Amino acid sequence: MSKRLETFDVAKYLDSKEVIAEYLSQILADGDLDELLLAIGDIAKAKGMVQIAKDTGLGRESLYKSFSAGAKPRFDTVLKVLNSLGVRLEAVA
Repeated sequence: MSKRLETFDVAKYLDSKEVIAEYLSQILADGDLDELLLAIGDIAKAKGMVQIAKDTGLGRESLYKSFSAGAKPRFDTVLKVLNSLGVRLEAVA
């Protein structure tokens, strides 16, 4: 009997503000923009892409595309999604 491995989905584990903040902090520390965009997409999936679409006024399908591998979303799209998620970007000197 062969066993089938499931694909790991980080969105299943993004279940609290603290976990989400730590996840984003680690991604930001790495400094990889593509990873950051994928992470924002993971968080949006965890929160519910339909609700994010309603909150931002953007289409659900376009949100999936905007935060998929290789996508280059507009900065205002990224900010709208982060605001919808309750995430605040902060510059610290």
